[in-house]
Amino acid sequence: MNLSKFNDFVYIIEKIYLYIFIYKGNISMKELYTLKELSDILNISWQSTRKKIVNNEINAVKIGKSYRVSILEINKYLKKMGLNNKEIKIIDNSNTKNCVLNYANKKTYNEIKMNISPTNFKLEKSSISNNLLIQGDNLSIMKKLLDTHKDKIDLIYIDPPFGTGQDFSLYDNDTAYRDKLIKSDFLEFLRERLFIIYELLSEKGSLYLHIDKHISHYVKIILDEIFGYKNFINEITRIKCNPKNFDRKGYGNNTDSIFYYAKNRDKQIFNNITTPLEENEKNKLYDKILENGRRYTTHPLHAPGVTKCGDTGLEWRGMLPPKGRHWRYTIDVLENLYQNNLIEFSKTGVPRKIVFADEHKGKKKQDIWEYKDKGKSYITYPTEKNHDMLSYIIQNSSNRNSIVMDCFGGSGSTAINAHLNGRKFITIDQSKIAINTMKENFKKYGIEYRLYSI
Repeated sequence: MNLSKFNDFVYIIEKIYLYIFIYKGNISMKELYTLKELSDILNISWQSTRKKIVNNEINAVKIGKSYRVSILEINKYLKKMGLNNKEIKIIDNSNTKNCVLNYANKKTYNEIKMNISPTNFKLEKSSISNNLLIQGDNLSIMKKLLDTHKDKIDLIYIDPPFGTGQDFSLYDNDTAYRDKLIKSDFLEFLRERLFIIYELLSEKGSLYLHIDKHISHYVKIILDEIFGYKNFINEITRIKCNPKNFDRKGYGNNTDSIFYYAKNRDKQIFNNITTPLEENEKNKLYDKILENGRRYTTHPLHAPGVTKCGDTGLEWRGMLPPKGRHWRYTIDVLENLYQNNLIEFSKTGVPRKIVFADEHKGKKKQDIWEYKDKGKSYITYPTEKNHDMLSYIIQNSSNRNSIVMDCFGGSGSTAINAHLNGRKFITIDQSKIAINTMKENFKKYGIEYRLYSI
C-alpha cells in the first residue's frame, strides 16, 4: 500500500471511530470545533490553523471537505504550547446525578467562554488599597479578572436579580435596577456568570448564592452542573420578614434560600463560627441561679465503663464511682474542682460539676437563619441584605486578608462587611445609582478603594 492510500485509510478509520464515539454519546458535535472556532481560540487566522493541522501539529478529523478538532486534542495542543489559560472543558452531566436542565438558549461552557469579550478597565479613582469597585457588565469584567484573579478568590456572595420582571426604585422613584430577565433568559444570564465565578474561586473557596424560592429549584440544578453535586454543602433557609400574605390563597412566604457550594468540599475554608445562646435557651438549659445571679446547670462527674488502669476508678473523698462506671476526671482534677466550688452535691449526695451559662462557647449554626431585612427607612438600596448575616458568612467562609467578591454589588454591604472583618474585596455593579450608593457608604466607613469603569 502506498503512502497516499495509507493516509486515506487512516482518515476513514478516524471518521468511523469519530462517528461511533458520537453515537455512543461520549462526545457531542458541540464538543467538536471547526477551523474558524479553533482559530478564535488560538487567536490566529484560519489559514494558519489549517496549516497546523496539515503539518500534524494539531490532530484533527476530516469530515467531508472540512476539519473538526475535539476538545481533547485542542487541550493537548494548548498544554504543549504553554497556553493552559485558554483550556476549554467538557461539562460532565453526572455532576447533577444525571439530571440536566434544558432550555432553548442554553450554551455550552466553551460557547460561553469564547463569546465573552473581556473588557479593559479605566481607572477613575486611584488608591494604594487592593479593594476594587468596578462599574460595568459583570460578565465581561469577571472574564478580564481571570487574567489576575483566577483561582484566587476565597469567597463569593451574590444576591442576583430573582427573575421577577420588576423595576426596583429608590425613594425618589429613580430606578435602581431593572430585573427584566425572566424564565430561561434569566437562567442562562445567571449560568454564564456562574461558570466564570467557578474559575475565579480558589481551591479553598466557596459560593453563597441568595435566591428566591420561586426559581431556586432550577438554579440548584445549574449549580450542580457547574460545581458538582458533591460540592453542595447546604441550602440555607433564611427568615427574611415577619409573617405576611394574610389574604393569599396559600401559605405565607417569609423565607428565601441561600445555596452554599464549595469549589472543593475537602479543602474549603469553614471556620465553624458558633453563635451565642438566645436568652430563652439559656433560661431553659441553665435553670439554676446562684446568689450573685449567675445562671448554671450541673453535669455528671462519672461516665459508663470500668477503668482498669489509672485512677479514675479509685475512691475520692470517701466515694467510689457507681458500679459499672468511672470518674470523668482524674482524682487531682476532681479535687481541684471541689476546692474551687465547682462541684454541687445532689439531694442524694451525688457529686455533679457546676457549668455556667456565661461560659458557654456557643452553638453550631443550623441551616435555618433568622436575619430579617430592615425596613425601607433603614437601608440605602432596595435589595440591601442584613449586615449581621453577611458578616457571619464572611467570618465563617474566609480568612483575614482573603479576597471576597460580590459581582452584584448593590449597596456595597458585602464589601463593607468584608472590610470590617479584615478582608479585601472586589465589588461590581452596572447601575450608576448602585455605584454612587456604594461610594457614599464606603465614605461613611472610611473605606479606601480603587474605582474602575468600562
